[in-house]
This record gives sequence, structure tokens and C-alpha cells, in this order.
Amino acid sequence: MDASSPDQAIIISTGRCGSTLVSDLIAEQPDTLSVQEFFVPVGSWIEDKERLSGAEYWSRLSEPNPALSALFRIGLPPPEVRYPENGRWAGNLGELPRVLATTLPKISSDPDHLYDTLAELVPGFPAQPVAQHHQMFLELLTSLTNRRRWVERSGGSSHFCLSLLKHFPAAKIVYLTRSWADTAESMRRHSYFQLLELRMNAFRRYGLDPFEIAADQPVPEEMKRYLPGQLTAQTLSERGGDIGHYLVLCAFLANEAEQAIADAGPRELLTMTYEDLVDDPLTQLSGLGRFLGFDDWAQWAHRVVGSVETRPRGQAAARPRPGPQPHRGRLVTPRTHEP
Repeated sequence: MDASSPDQAIIISTGRCGSTLVSDLIAEQPDTLSVQEFFVPVGSWIEDKERLSGAEYWSRLSEPNPALSALFRIGLPPPEVRYPENGRWAGNLGELPRVLATTLPKISSDPDHLYDTLAELVPGFPAQPVAQHHQMFLELLTSLTNRRRWVERSGGSSHFCLSLLKHFPAAKIVYLTRSWADTAESMRRHSYFQLLELRMNAFRRYGLDPFEIAADQPVPEEMKRYLPGQLTAQTLSERGGDIGHYLVLCAFLANEAEQAIADAGPRELLTMTYEDLVDDPLTQLSGLGRFLGFDDWAQWAHRVVGSVETRPRGQAAARPRPGPQPHRGRLVTPRTHEP
């Protein structure tokens, strides 16, 4: 990394384990840009080998996310969506540019204006692989907001952990976990993870991701109800009925991250658990602030600690892992699980 480049860090998690809370608290540190929901729902094609021009890269960032468009259509957008009700696309959320769903609204109170600024600058990026575009894009956001570092967090980033470690070797890595039982219970009530489980189930059964079907591609009759234009709220909610599916999903995603961390060996790694965070938030936040290089880590931790809902001492939940950890790769998944 160039000496003039901002510091960088990535929070890795399965999702539904407190990572949104952590990134919201990080956003309260004035030198730090908290980038939320970028690598997974916006930039999950990081492994694409082709060289894209700046205009082509911006076209991808500014196109709608098909899965999120389907969730808008059936009235079940995930709560992480923060696009304002008076925004330019508020009356047509199905066409909302993917970078405007969460990433830019979490950075600016006027995300449409920030989007317009980026629309003028990003197409001027040189032709390069996607990972280098991502690096330039995050550095540009950091510069535009006058920050010294960026910290990215996406729910479900465990699935892309190996790619992130490979393409961002200088990034500090925060690995955040939570008991699988609690994570699975939260996942099965969340529309994004219900949709992920639906897509993974379809891929295992039919070898097809219903959100990556070509127009002329034959689809099994029993799978058609999963297609973006035919999906209903009832069909999606049915995916939350069996918590066992989400325990398997937790096991798979956690194993993806842990194997990637073991293989890649990030230069700087901090492991945190949600249980420790709510049991002793001041200690955990102080350690996080020091790790990320906050000059004011102690003041920051004291300032934001009240936002963490704590549990009385001695009342911490048990943290069992449900059964043996599955072998990496046993669970077959589609290429991407962007929301």
C-alpha cells in the first residue's frame, strides 16, 4: 500500500452477529470512514478477472441489485437499507442503484449528491481489475469525506473472506463471531438470509441460482416460484421455518472464514465475539479502537459504550457450536449471495 493511502480494515462475519452495531459505533470516530454493505451486496464480483474501464465499473455500482429489487417488490427489504424516503429513487426502489441502498446513505445525509459526485469521478478510473477498482473507490470515498482510514463491513462477508484477504493484504482484519444458535435464530427471521437460504437450496437441488438465470435458460417447473419476478412474501417466509437450515449455514460461513484466515494469515487480526461485546463493552471497544489505530481510542470507547445493550454479569448465554464443524466446501453454494 502506498504511504499516502488511507489505513484500511475489514470486518469479517457471518452476519447477524452484531457487525452492524460495531460499524455504526466505528462511524462515530471522526477520522474513520465506516463503509457498510459494500463488498458483499455491491462489490461481490471481486474475483472477476477482466479489466474494466472506469465507466464499466461505475455502471456495475450504479445498476440495481436484482435480489434487493425482488425484496422491494414483495415488501420485505432488509432493515439495513437506509435510502431516504425523499430520495430521487424513493418512488422506484426497484431501480435503486446498488451503491445507494446502504453504502452511501450510511456515509452522507445527502446520498444522491454523493452519488452524483462519484458519477463524475469514478468513470475516470483507469482500466484495471475489479479489486483495484474497489481499492480506488474506497480511497476516493475516504478522501471525499476527509477521513484517515476506511473500515468496511458487510453481513455475510465470511463467504468472500479468502478473496478479501488476497486482494487487501494490507488491511487489518476484525473477525466477529456469535453463537451459532443465536445467529441462526436471527438469520431465519431476516429477509436477506431467507433469500440466501432459498438460493442455496435451489442451487443444491437444481444446480441453478434462480437470480442468475439467462432469459432463454430452461427452468424446472417446481423452481419457477423462486424466480425474481414470481417470488412472493409467503414463499420467502417459508424459508424461515426450519432453524436447522440456518445452523448449517452458520457452520458453513464460519468455516469459510476460519479456513481462509488460517490459509492466508492476515498481518493483523483481531477476533471478537458478540457475547464478549455485550458482557464487557468498554473493554472490547477499547481493544477494537486500539487495534484500528484510533488516536482517541479511550475517549471513543467511553463515548459510544452506552449504545451497547449489556447483560448483567453472570447471565451470559452459553456459546455452544452445534455439532462437528463441516468440512470446507461440503455445502454447495451459488457463485454469490448478494442480498
